[in-house]
Amino acid sequence: MTPRYTGRFAPSPTGLLHAGSLVAALASWLDARANRGRWLIRIEDLDTSRNQPGAAEAIVGQLARCGLRADEPALRQSGRGAAYQAALDRLLDAGAAYPCGCSRRDIETMAVATAVDDASGPIYPGTCRDGLHGRPARSFRLRTAGDSAVPLPSAIVEWTDRRLGRQREDVARSVGDFVLRRADAVWAYQLAVVVDDAAQGVTDVVRGEDLAGSTARQIFLQRALGLPTPRWLHVPLILAADGQKLSKQTGARPLDLEDPVKALRAAGAVLDVTLDGSTVGEALANGISAWRRRWPLP
Repeated sequence: MTPRYTGRFAPSPTGLLHAGSLVAALASWLDARANRGRWLIRIEDLDTSRNQPGAAEAIVGQLARCGLRADEPALRQSGRGAAYQAALDRLLDAGAAYPCGCSRRDIETMAVATAVDDASGPIYPGTCRDGLHGRPARSFRLRTAGDSAVPLPSAIVEWTDRRLGRQREDVARSVGDFVLRRADAVWAYQLAVVVDDAAQGVTDVVRGEDLAGSTARQIFLQRALGLPTPRWLHVPLILAADGQKLSKQTGARPLDLEDPVKALRAAGAVLDVTLDGSTVGEALANGISAWRRRWPLP
């Protein structure tokens, strides 16, 4: 029998966890345990050029030191290519996806600036929707507008975030036809996360607020594939001194776990949840009770 709640934490093995990573991991773990559900770890290691040897195992070890242990062995996206290809083939067969021959420079020349926070590139203008025009295929894109062999989901996506409230986005206008497989043959984050959430039975996605901008695209893709849509909760971030998100790319230091309880309390403070206790077990038990009061499911 599948539990009514399944959550997950999905780090990239580009280095050790930092304080901001622990906030996201703790939030997803607390939400799962507060709702008596499963909690999974998924290693997002598709971009092998950025992976660091041994980082995946080290991340699992860091989480275990904080008492955050998954209910199943960690899933690695690098071994899931066949599932992603099957999803892409379904979309191609339906006319909902298509090959694209445009380079990044082509798109920058033809497109307009995007307004979506986490999509730093320009909006794709749909140049290859009606064919490659003699160019070789570089990437594959999901059609968000225009004619296709089957009706597309509405590009206007509405959803409710448990913290941010009602959200609405027109995917066709904000990002356009987005990439499913990149020109370097790496599977795109949006496709991989949607396929894996469905395969693992994920009912609730709890993650950092920086990923809220991906939600509309993921819902649109879930609908195009006929997959269930989970509930969403995007939690606050730890910011660096310059106001930017704390991240490995901006030089965030690895998590100091000399005192795991101290690290957990600091993460809990960002989430407005108190983790009292002198041991990891006590702190997490109290955190579960506090989380259940702070973030009850609707």
